[in-house]
Amino acid sequence: MDTSTEKPIRRRKGRGARERILATAVRLFTAQGINATGMEQLSAEAEVTKRTVYAHFASKEALVEAYLERMDHAVRAAEATLEDPDVPARERLLSIFDAMLLTQPQCADGAAARGCPFLNAAVEVPDPAHPVHVFATAQKAASAKRLADVAGAAGARDPDKLGEQLALLYDGAAARSVALNSADTIGTGREIAALLVDAALPAPRR
Repeated sequence: MDTSTEKPIRRRKGRGARERILATAVRLFTAQGINATGMEQLSAEAEVTKRTVYAHFASKEALVEAYLERMDHAVRAAEATLEDPDVPARERLLSIFDAMLLTQPQCADGAAARGCPFLNAAVEVPDPAHPVHVFATAQKAASAKRLADVAGAAGARDPDKLGEQLALLYDGAAARSVALNSADTIGTGREIAALLVDAALPAPRR
């Protein structure tokens, strides 16, 4: 193949290659999906060779898992209020919807809503035994468990049920925001969640 007309790819030298690769993966996987992002494109945009990519991540699967771990840290950081004992339980439970607005694009200036990275990964890698799908499943289960723990500490009659209901609303709002390209669904999800929380928690003492 004649490559004389191909534009050479600029490569950056120095430290920080792993972080640059991972940051590029976060951007590309979020913007265009896991399956649509090839390692050739990723290495080019990270300005490293594919050999360097594989030196830090043994496979694309390993890179996807690192991406999901990075997104999990971001979600946990945004949802810090959920685990803040100084905040009333009702507001803690509803804070996940406020956090979603911080971690999701605002659909402004034509930007596309991206939804939940873990739901997206589970859809793109549908095999339930695949490590990527397993990671996404575990993250979703852990999210519901954190909600149930807060609900239980607050005296909810059925904390596991409330945790699952809120997790379902959260996921539905995230998925619908992608379909409609609108953050309004997140606010609607929060309104419904408030009704569920108020019905499940004991009435505040007067």
